[in-house]
Amino acid sequence: MTSSSLVRTGAIAAPVLLFGYGALRLIDGLDGHHDKGAWMWNTGHVMFFAAMALLGAFAVGVRRLLPFRDFRNRLAANLAVIATLAGMVAFLWVIVGDLAPRFADAAPLPLPLQIVGQTALVLGLVTLLVQLVRAGRAPAWSPIAALFAFLMIPVNLDLIPVAAALLFVGLLPLAGAQRGAPVRA
Repeated sequence: MTSSSLVRTGAIAAPVLLFGYGALRLIDGLDGHHDKGAWMWNTGHVMFFAAMALLGAFAVGVRRLLPFRDFRNRLAANLAVIATLAGMVAFLWVIVGDLAPRFADAAPLPLPLQIVGQTALVLGLVTLLVQLVRAGRAPAWSPIAALFAFLMIPVNLDLIPVAAALLFVGLLPLAGAQRGAPVRA
């Protein structure tokens, strides 16, 4: 898969899948509780899993599109991708545990690693988006929208659909990204 297609697919599909997860989560909770194992729970978590995997692919694709003027820029981009991928793994670990309770019992991810992982994913993605802004390849509001989207989720999980819509707005300008081409806002 090319860098452009990784970015395009991640920019569109990740927020859409995250929205689907959040919507199914809301519907599942209408009766006051979330039914683990029910089709909505499982389908939603599979969508969440795919969204996180796509954000990891998105980060790799963005890294490949960045122009590097010096060692510091390259190092920052590489560390941002590593942070995003580490955070993605933490998310995926927890999601698999939600889908397979035996896995969660046998290999739980410690809470500090969950928190560090989630934070790493957000900081990595936002750093990459800031680098795109600095390179003139993304609008200035793109990393801001993504950051606010991710900050909404821990406030209240019922805000996931709103956060996904905001993430979609933040990433949409990158859907047509190509190496060396500016992104139109």
